[in-house]
Amino acid sequence: MQYDTAGDPITGVKWSRRTTRKIAAELATLGIAVSKNTVGRLLKKMTFKLRLNRKQIASTKNPARNQQFLYIGEQHQRFASQGLPIISVDSKKKELIGAFKNPGVKWDRQPHPVNDHDFRSDAAALATPRGIYDTQDNRGSVFVGTSHDTPAFAVDTIAQWWLREGRLRYPEAYEIFILADGGGSNSSRSRVWKKALQDRICNPFGLTVTVSHYPPGASKWNPIEHRLFSEISKNWAGQPLNDMETMLNFIRTTQTQSGLTVTAHLIPDNYDIGIKVSDKEMRQLNLVRHDTLGLWNYTLRPAPNVN
Repeated sequence: MQYDTAGDPITGVKWSRRTTRKIAAELATLGIAVSKNTVGRLLKKMTFKLRLNRKQIASTKNPARNQQFLYIGEQHQRFASQGLPIISVDSKKKELIGAFKNPGVKWDRQPHPVNDHDFRSDAAALATPRGIYDTQDNRGSVFVGTSHDTPAFAVDTIAQWWLREGRLRYPEAYEIFILADGGGSNSSRSRVWKKALQDRICNPFGLTVTVSHYPPGASKWNPIEHRLFSEISKNWAGQPLNDMETMLNFIRTTQTQSGLTVTAHLIPDNYDIGIKVSDKEMRQLNLVRHDTLGLWNYTLRPAPNVN
């Protein structure tokens, strides 16, 4: 096993690329008759463990990566010190609604029968959960769409959150801070995303919106990923999402010992793709890019003619 052994330089834990059955077979050729189970027990005594691949090597190494993380921290502290809302936004993985396998296990008397293939054509709907996580209050809101995951959909969920919860929780707020990934429906380069923020958040509600995007390849640091989406996945692990109400119910019943509570709403509206925003329309936005990494950090204010 000399050339089949790897190890952790910090903890000293080792692992082998050979299975216990293959090791037992190799020992048999040397006249040592042992079962694969015995091999497993011996390996454990030798500090070997079964290991999975770990996603921790960043695929991109943007030179401004660390600077952006520091700037996000500064912005977070500024808003938190003033008691202003800080929301982390993103879209969760799309889910097939119907008798489809859901990863994970759960306690039950019988396994749930599901389709042997995950064909989109067999699904009652393709659901897109779009989440908003209030970092100040440890509350999540998920708006489930059945159309395209567009910038208009992304901004509509923020508007719905503000009307349903945000303005009640922060009645004196005049500005909100949004943490978002660098791509997807809230891409830092998306003109439609910025115009929708102006037209659907800033102007109608009189709110100033400051947005900071995480650098490329750093979406896992967005708080919504590990504070909201992961908890929802745990709650419905091993449970087929047979219909939309089942999905919404699992989202609404997601809780943690730290006090997380979640609301869920269905948005059945249709959202068109391929919408363009002209240079003239962009110039009309009341948008100011920050001096620090302006591509990723900017503020939109209500139009001057809006009271």
